Amino acid sequence: MNLQHAQKIVDDWIQEHGVRYFNELTNMAQLTEEVGEVARIIARRYGEQSEKESDKDKDLGEELADVVFVVLCLANQTGVDLQEAFDKKMEKKTQRDHDRHHNNEKLK
Repeated sequence: MNLQHAQKIVDDWIQEHGVRYFNELTNMAQLTEEVGEVARIIARRYGEQSEKESDKDKDLGEELADVVFVVLCLANQTGVDLQEAFDKKMEKKTQRDHDRHHNNEKLK
């Protein structure tokens, strides 16, 4: 599935189940909340914080999918073609960073 297809799937879901999109500011707040949930799992499961018993059943994949869903919502409601934007970003990063990371002594 490409990003354009994912955007369509989300838009179809919103039309059928969600009534309408939340406004952009609400979705931005929701995105921040979802990213916070991802951060909590990462900090406790892979970082130095101890994981609370109540957090051990949290699914990182599900939380990352929540982030993707809200990003797709924001793209849809602001008219952004994420596939086009992502393709441009990858081209830019490839040209700019082709040798940069290979020459970084910290990564060796």
